[in-house]
Amino acid sequence: MHPAPSVILFTTLSGLGFGLLFFLGLGFPNVSGWVAFVFFAIAYALSVGGLMASTFHLGHPERALKAFTQWKTSWLSREGWCAVLALLVMGLYAIGVIFLDQRWSGLGLIGSLLSLATVFTTSMIYTQLKTIPRWNLTLTPVMFLSFSVAGGALLAGQTAFAIPLLLIAALVQILYWRSGDQALANSGTNLGTATGLGDRGSVRAFEPPHTGTNYLQREFVHVVGRKHADKLRAISFALAFVVPVGLLILPFNHLVGALAVLSHMAGIATSRWLFFAQAEHVVGLYYGKR
Repeated sequence: MHPAPSVILFTTLSGLGFGLLFFLGLGFPNVSGWVAFVFFAIAYALSVGGLMASTFHLGHPERALKAFTQWKTSWLSREGWCAVLALLVMGLYAIGVIFLDQRWSGLGLIGSLLSLATVFTTSMIYTQLKTIPRWNLTLTPVMFLSFSVAGGALLAGQTAFAIPLLLIAALVQILYWRSGDQALANSGTNLGTATGLGDRGSVRAFEPPHTGTNYLQREFVHVVGRKHADKLRAISFALAFVVPVGLLILPFNHLVGALAVLSHMAGIATSRWLFFAQAEHVVGLYYGKR
């Protein structure tokens, strides 16, 4: 699929932001006053900034509020509700921590769970799509959640949690790439099933359906060369996991922490670009692009 910058920003920033809110709700780091204000400000900037970025790829952003009415059937609607509830609950929790020096642990726990629920509902928007086998995997929500929690631990400065969580996320990333590369073939979908002519023998396209490109080709038939994909995978893996873990092994200070966070964010953004760019929509079979 076409990797829209707004969606890459949305999934990268909101995942990190809600991951940080998850740890803040559990009391990590154990701070109060203006220090706590800085942590919550960063978490809200990432979360809300990511959610706002998501509206830029909508055809009619002014209609976004209507999505809240479809919570019974739409994962997008459920994501919106979870995000609003998480931000409201964590906002109340933040007031206690920052201004009253009170840590309402029950409220914080609810906010943490809602933050994870927001990331999960985001992942399900993609996981539910059977037309994109690479996304229609159990590992998709696992990947989103592992990235979010690992990034949250890193932003919260929790080295003891961040290192093992980054290693787990790295393993999930490898497993996801391996499963995703086989997903289209394992789905059993091909040009024969796409056209309904598979029972008559091998099917191939005689000529393109039309002379020019159309919306489907621009949005759903994005093709990335294997060599480029392999290079980008290596870059994203190194930046997202190898470099941060290597830095966290060193004696911790603010500079090391900042470099680890920046490296991780760059790696996750690259991974997200690949997540969308390598998503083989089955409509590409009709155009002979798969």
